[in-house]
Amino acid sequence: MVRVESSTARAKPQRLLLLVCLLGVLGLGAPLGAQARNTAGNDVAVVVHPDIPLDNLTLGELRRLVLGDRGFWPASVRVTLLLRAPVAHERDVILRAVCQMTEAQFRQHWIGKVFRADTAVAPKIVYSSDMSVDMVARIPGAITFVDASQVGRNAKVLKIDGLSPSEKGYVLH
Repeated sequence: MVRVESSTARAKPQRLLLLVCLLGVLGLGAPLGAQARNTAGNDVAVVVHPDIPLDNLTLGELRRLVLGDRGFWPASVRVTLLLRAPVAHERDVILRAVCQMTEAQFRQHWIGKVFRADTAVAPKIVYSSDMSVDMVARIPGAITFVDASQVGRNAKVLKIDGLSPSEKGYVLH
């Protein structure tokens, strides 16, 4: 007897593997020791690769970047989103103030985008502010979010709606 296997039956293990990889990328497997210290109350700076030709983003533009609805910067440079692991203050601020989502909603959003093939690249998880700043400087098109007090002199910080961290009315805190 010959057994015929459908293409959907073969795709299920591939989808399961993709889901496991995506959950790891979204930080579900982050070790507890790698979680950020609580820095509640501090502003969160939006840091980008130095070659990004922008100095300001609107909150709406930032939301489209974080949700993967905008995949390229001007001059066709691919956006690489670097996010802190779950429980980090910076991640909480971005999900609450920018995406207006819970952690579970954000995860579902990105799982759906990947399964629908709406995006080629999911967010990359970083486990510390130092790692965020280091990687954003090395990866063309990268964007990350760092406690404003930990941003180095050479980092390129974008204004949001014309405001810098620590200015009155800045929304990322």
